[in-house]
Amino acid sequence: MEKGKKAANEITSSLRNLHLAPSPRSVAIASFPDSFSLSLKKTKPPSLVNLCLGFLGQYLEDIIADISEIAAVFPSDIKLALVAIARRRQLLNDNLLVALAEVSWKILDISGSNVTDYGLKKVAEICTSLQAVDISHCDRITATGVSGLICHCQSLEILRCGGSPRSESTARRCVGILKPKLNNVEEESWEELENADIGSGAPSLRWLVWPKVDEASKATMAAECPRIIVNPQPSPFGFRGMQVPNEALVSVALDYSIIDGIDPKTWAVSGAARSTSLKLPVSNETSELPIAERFRLAFLERDARLAPKRAKNARQHKRRAEREYLMSSSSAKSIMLASQASKLLNHRS
Repeated sequence: MEKGKKAANEITSSLRNLHLAPSPRSVAIASFPDSFSLSLKKTKPPSLVNLCLGFLGQYLEDIIADISEIAAVFPSDIKLALVAIARRRQLLNDNLLVALAEVSWKILDISGSNVTDYGLKKVAEICTSLQAVDISHCDRITATGVSGLICHCQSLEILRCGGSPRSESTARRCVGILKPKLNNVEEESWEELENADIGSGAPSLRWLVWPKVDEASKATMAAECPRIIVNPQPSPFGFRGMQVPNEALVSVALDYSIIDGIDPKTWAVSGAARSTSLKLPVSNETSELPIAERFRLAFLERDARLAPKRAKNARQHKRRAEREYLMSSSSAKSIMLASQASKLLNHRS
């Protein structure tokens, strides 16, 4: 009996001193849900809105004519996303931009598009709250359009320009438009000025993104309007106490946040490829077609390829038949000789 108690006490003490450590396999199994959740987070499917935008973007050229009616009930952010897609697909022009313009827009990126002075001024009249605008690589926008933008958008803080030879010339001509002209004020620094103290120019402009700015224009802006910072660089300390916004960085597209989540294939699609896929939806599944249908498609393709040759042969046969008729018919010969004789007599007279 005493031996049994002693053995039980030894077993109890040994169990108390026992430290169970999880095996590597158990650790891997325990951490599996976390890794699985991370993988699911990385492969998060796109939202339904982004899927619809991607579909509309791929077939945008088919609905441009009726875009004002189709997009009448769209929210302002959806219309702005359509503008971003149209710009990337080289479809953005005055008509499309004005049809989608919304008064609540804060940013506008029309870089590299076919928008003209008319479209820019018209949108500036509608979207008076614009704070950031990108007109770089816009060869059809001149100083007249920029002047209209500055006149109607008094809250403009970021302007992107330049990029192409014509756009660079426009930017140089706009230096005098951008720098504000002051009324009689007594403040000692630009930071103390209010919009009422500025007679004309861009009163709220703070960031000018002009990558290829010439030294003369840069010196003019620095001397006559130091509140406008040209080509700001990202810095943890900012400029004069102001943090540089992402929209003012040349390495970041102005409308980058608008198309976030939309499949890039939306603006990579080409019209020729899409039309081909619409006309021949079974081209990739030819092996699944019945043999009779494949013969029919092959015959139609061959017939269309040989149609110009058949027309040429028909014209040749017609000319050959006319010559044979003239050579074989006596009446035709007499008519031809009579016409030649009349021409000769008229020429002599």
